[in-house]
Amino acid sequence: MGTRRTSLPGVGTQYDFTTDEGRHISVVVHHDGRRFLGFYDADDPDACRLEVPLSSDEATALAHLIDPAPIDAVRTDGIDLVTEHIPVGARSPYAGLLLAETQARTRTGASIVAVLRRTAAHPSPGPDFRFAIGDTLVAVGTREGVDALAEIIAGG
Repeated sequence: MGTRRTSLPGVGTQYDFTTDEGRHISVVVHHDGRRFLGFYDADDPDACRLEVPLSSDEATALAHLIDPAPIDAVRTDGIDLVTEHIPVGARSPYAGLLLAETQARTRTGASIVAVLRRTAAHPSPGPDFRFAIGDTLVAVGTREGVDALAEIIAGG
């Protein structure tokens, strides 16, 4: 099983998922909240056989069918906030650096509210928290802010 996240400039983010059987499924999340679920041909991983557009409510309903207790978007004063897990990979320019060095909140408006590490969870990390390869950042912000933070952490 493998997953991949790809930023689509001016569009949003594409999440690709490959099952243990080698089937390729993708979800494209547009900046405006629209989502498309894509199913790909097993013989040609670039050929989309079926694309299903989903409204935000439909995507939430589908997510609840797959996982009855996912983390929902939080709605505050008409602003949609999302929570997302962002991996710190081996190619991240921030592996080994301090949270303060990302200037995440200043650059994106998104906040890193926790860091998950194999050995422990670190809620509310301070500016002196040092990232390590394999960490998973728990970020909260607007869709655009969280996507921008994921790009920064990935080195994009």
